[in-house]
Amino acid sequence: MYRTKTTLEQWRILQAVVDSGGYAHAAKLLNKSQSSLNHAVAKLQDQLNVQLLEVKGRKAFLTPAGEVMLRRSRILSQSAQDLEELAKNINQGWEPEITIALDLAFPREYLLPVLKQFQHDCRGSRLKIIDTVLTGTEEAITEGWADIVLTANIPKGHLYEPLVEVDFIAVSHPEHPLATLESPIDPEELLQHIQIVIKDTGKSPVENRGWLKAEQRWTVSQFHAAIELLHEGIGFCWLPTHYVQPLLKKGSLAQLSIKGSSFRRIVVSMVNPHPDRMGPGTRMLTEMILAERQITQ
Repeated sequence: MYRTKTTLEQWRILQAVVDSGGYAHAAKLLNKSQSSLNHAVAKLQDQLNVQLLEVKGRKAFLTPAGEVMLRRSRILSQSAQDLEELAKNINQGWEPEITIALDLAFPREYLLPVLKQFQHDCRGSRLKIIDTVLTGTEEAITEGWADIVLTANIPKGHLYEPLVEVDFIAVSHPEHPLATLESPIDPEELLQHIQIVIKDTGKSPVENRGWLKAEQRWTVSQFHAAIELLHEGIGFCWLPTHYVQPLLKKGSLAQLSIKGSSFRRIVVSMVNPHPDRMGPGTRMLTEMILAERQITQ
């Protein structure tokens, strides 16, 4: 294992000498003797076999090598400070990692302002955002592997906060046979065509749930993959309105009018699987999401 020749204290002294414009001011700032600072910097240069400072008159100036080393040393010092701060936060109960299970249908524009704000207050906590679909989102709650779950599928016995309504519409290529039929389309007619569906991320998916009853079924993992197939004239798909609206306006996709139901609506809610043992970071993020709900409504 490599053992460093230098210490953080030596680099801290070098930074203080440069930032203060000399040894005298740095000595007052650090509450140390000027001779001890001279000795520390001289030893640092000797250990590295690189001249970092040169004294002209009463002032110390960085050499070109010193400029590079100083810049890197600031990153080192900040990392050490961040590491100690993280340990302090963990000791206070602040989570080292927070996991969000995010239903693929949830409009990302509602969450992005929250994440932008949270980055300044996260205290070094890592944030893991996992896209989930149907049963997979439920498992994030029942198995408790997520701290915050945004879902339309809520298992019995769990409290939730409604956040946003999401409408799904059936779409296809404008020249697909379904798009040329006289509206509204009989639901039985849909069974004669390929339905593009999004893969359930659960361990035990319910394949005939909801709108996924078509026998001719092609499965993809993301909305954009479904849209790529639709653009090639393959099948039809139920997709969130907010996701396909620009493509409908552009004319590259067409909305299908179906007898009895031209759209399907879900309500995406927030669930905290461990409400009694939420850490401070999870609690803060939860409150931020609820505050954003108030703004968007």
